[in-house]
Amino acid sequence: MQAGELARAMGMELLTPELSRQEMEIGGCYLGDLLSNVMGKAAPGELWFTVITNINIIAVASLIGLPGVVVLEGNRPETAVLERAEDQKIPVFSLDKSAYEAALAFRGLEK
Repeated sequence: MQAGELARAMGMELLTPELSRQEMEIGGCYLGDLLSNVMGKAAPGELWFTVITNINIIAVASLIGLPGVVVLEGNRPETAVLERAEDQKIPVFSLDKSAYEAALAFRGLEK
């Protein structure tokens, strides 16, 4: 699925529009805000849902091989974070929902 398609399907804003045609092979999702947990437990191919907005989200996503990051509760990373995401080819989305609501919406896509 392309990043733009995922954004439309889940009602998210794609904060890295240059990556709208980026192909994303998503094999599940991981919800978490403690970076050490994400690094230890998220699996490559999982879409990451978090409230974290700092530059570390791109480093962790790149390190693990996560296809994208969804920033929850309407939070938005700064421009420098989004520029790094574009450089690393990691789509970043903003969603005005809680982690629970986001997981339900994602689960609806899997069916």
